[in-house]
Amino acid sequence: MNQFANISLEEREALFTSFTARYEAFKQQKLSLDMSRGKPCSEQLDLSNELFFPLTKEAYFDGNTDLRNYGGLDGLPDMKRWFAELLQVATNEVIVGGNSSLNMMYDTISRAMLFGVCGSDRPWGKLPRIAFICPSPGYDRHFAICETLGIEMIPVDINQDGPDMDRVEELVRQDDAIKGIWCVPKYSNPEGITYSDKVVHRLATMTTKANDFRIFWDNAYIIHHLTDTPDQLQDILSACKSSGNPDRVFMYCSTSKITFPGAGVAAMAASLTNINHMKKQMAAQTIGPDKINQLRHLQFLQNTEKTMQLMQRHAAILRPKFEKTLTIFDAELGGLDIATWSKPNGGYFISLHTLDGCADRVVALAAEAGVILTKAGATFPYGKDPRDRNIRIAPSFPTIQELELAITIVCLCIKIATIEKLNNMNAKTARQ
Repeated sequence: MNQFANISLEEREALFTSFTARYEAFKQQKLSLDMSRGKPCSEQLDLSNELFFPLTKEAYFDGNTDLRNYGGLDGLPDMKRWFAELLQVATNEVIVGGNSSLNMMYDTISRAMLFGVCGSDRPWGKLPRIAFICPSPGYDRHFAICETLGIEMIPVDINQDGPDMDRVEELVRQDDAIKGIWCVPKYSNPEGITYSDKVVHRLATMTTKANDFRIFWDNAYIIHHLTDTPDQLQDILSACKSSGNPDRVFMYCSTSKITFPGAGVAAMAASLTNINHMKKQMAAQTIGPDKINQLRHLQFLQNTEKTMQLMQRHAAILRPKFEKTLTIFDAELGGLDIATWSKPNGGYFISLHTLDGCADRVVALAAEAGVILTKAGATFPYGKDPRDRNIRIAPSFPTIQELELAITIVCLCIKIATIEKLNNMNAKTARQ
């Protein structure tokens, strides 16, 4: 039982009066604090300003190939090697694209709708029904792809070690309309969890009724550590190969939060069979990606050691913001039993859970006080959180001072929304 429910009505009313007075004072400040997306701050973007340095004429040539010209459908060989090392795959199992891994995911599914994937009997778009499993809370833009393309979404709970695999295995074993599952396997959005070896193994080995089922493995935060003891994630492609399902997984990542989100480099990896199949389809779509941008990134990032040094500098900027957020949650909400929150080891988000039925009200109250949060429900398919309790907190973009103010206001809004809910419950009970 939460602490507000254990006190007398008079005490609760006194607290509510005090909270609303503080809230009104914040509203009078006419604040404008946007925490709706997990964007790097300006200090993080400054870490990659060397990308603007000019290239020499000699750098444009790879052997006899002029990189300023057409060609290179699947990316520069050295860029493929850079991503291959990051993803623990072979170089020929990588396709390098433009700046957005989300774009590559959308294109992959769009092609599957038009042509199917390896092993498809028909294009997915010609089937009477297509569904994806959506571990929730999850990434809202994954869900937007499904909703845009008319793909049914089946929410599945996400636990501390990954999706509820008992439920996932039950669903894919029985329903051949289920063609995919979305996964953010490391420092997941928004829960911040990393899939256990057992979960990775079960995803790779599970029996699926659809012979063209695919895992969409969005490893967006693969090296986005906040501590010196990063989470470890098992290699999914090797697990699929060793279990006899080599074509099951499509992997994605990018430099979006390593360098510039708007001008980075993205890649996907898969079995050679999948890669060759997609390259044939892509040949009609593009002559090649931006190789000059890839070249700039290669000269800047160079190798794994240099890249990890850059990521340590990112962490030095991000870590205090996460620590500040968690410290305020502990100070303002700790022991009240009215909210819980994740304590991630990396990534860009903290997942905040209010009491059932309070999240939408908290987000609305915060907005009135000038703090813009991700819409309540956005982390669930169709934007509907069945318990109305999850809020995605994105600490990266504001300054420490702005963040401290914003999180303090969020905590105050949680207290107000909780007391309102308790009062409504008491009024309803009284009427009965």
